[in-house]
Parts: sequence; C-alpha cells; structure tokens
Amino acid sequence: MRRQLTLRNQQVVEIRHLGLGQLAEILTLQQKVLSSLATKDSLQPLTEEEFTYILTGKGIMLGVYLHDELIAFRAMMEPEEMDEEHLGWDVGLAKEELSSVLYSEITNVDPDHRGNSLQRILGRILLSEIDQEKYRYICTTVAPFNIASLKDKFDLGMHIVALKEKYGTKLRYVLMKDLGSILKYSAASVFIKMENIERQQEMLQKGWVGVGMELHDEEWNVEYRKL
Repeated sequence: MRRQLTLRNQQVVEIRHLGLGQLAEILTLQQKVLSSLATKDSLQPLTEEEFTYILTGKGIMLGVYLHDELIAFRAMMEPEEMDEEHLGWDVGLAKEELSSVLYSEITNVDPDHRGNSLQRILGRILLSEIDQEKYRYICTTVAPFNIASLKDKFDLGMHIVALKEKYGTKLRYVLMKDLGSILKYSAASVFIKMENIERQQEMLQKGWVGVGMELHDEEWNVEYRKL
C-alpha cells in the first residue's frame, strides 16, 4: 500500500507499509525523536528486537516518506506474552479474550515535521486495516501530561480505563477501544485536574472512564463519564 498526502506546507509525502528492510531508518528516527524530548519519560521507546517482532508479521507499521526520507512511523503490535503485564488484564478482560487484543504502539514524528497531524492520520489508517475477525480490542498506555498522545488516543475513540504504574514504576493511563461495541456513556460528566491522580483513580475504580480533556484556567482537566 502506498498513498500520497499533501502536508500543510504543500509538500507531498508518501505513506507506505514498513518491513525489516526499513529497520535501520526506524531506529534512526526513534533516536532523533528521543533526543528532542525535554522529558524522556514521556516516551517508552521500542527495542530493535521489538521492532523486528512487529516487522516480521506480528503487527502493522506504516511510515511517512518525504523525498525518500522516513519522517514518521506508527505501529500496532500483537502482545508478545500473555503475562501479568498484559494490558488486557488492566482493562478487565477475561483470559480467553487476551488473544483478541492488539496494542496501539509507538508513534514517532520527526521534530522538523510536527504540526501536520501525521500521528492522527496514521492512526486512522491503521484502524481501518485491522482484521476485526482476529482482533476486537485496541489497548495502549500514555503518560499523564503527554497531551499530544492523549489527544490522539481520544481522537481514535479510545477511553481511559485505568491509571497505574506500568513498565516498573512509570505512571500511565491505560486506554482501550472495543471494535465490536459502541459504548454508551452517561450524560453527566465530571472534570478532574490531570495532576489529581488519586481522584482520577477513585473515579476509575467506581466504573467511570476518561473520554476527553479540556484546558481550564491553563490546567488540563480530564473528562470522566460513567459507563
């Protein structure tokens, strides 16, 4: 699959499926993105082994090319193991449902080409390509205050179901999307400051989910509704 896209500055880029032949380019771009981050904890990079796992049939990865230079990529991945860290447990799935989970994995956009909605565009294309006979649930994690990534996940129709430590001691929102069901939320909503971790965790434990966020008085607030 190759398709062309015109950026806001009128440059024309090409979206392609990536394979093992592009591994070196992928690793180079990831390192460039990591080096540009003010807060390194906001991104959980993938290892060369993890990228290889995805690129050899255990997921999907799309890349954006400008003049044959990789400027963005996004991946979805089959979980490698059905262990205690599996996100399916965090979103309340039964053991027999874990095999129907696909992770929305890493997205990297070259700092020189941000502002073109490449993350959102790649996310929507990937969602359209998912084999829904095999996968029903899309799960992912996002660090609090990683605003761009949270906006992206809400735009894709994902919602927050947990806020807990993952990858050791890193605090993360756990989000999901059920491709086989249209969720109905309560009309009433509650906005909680993103910095108020305990209050958000209390609401999540009571069956509320995070469905969006807004900027109130220069502070980010997460919108919660009851399922």
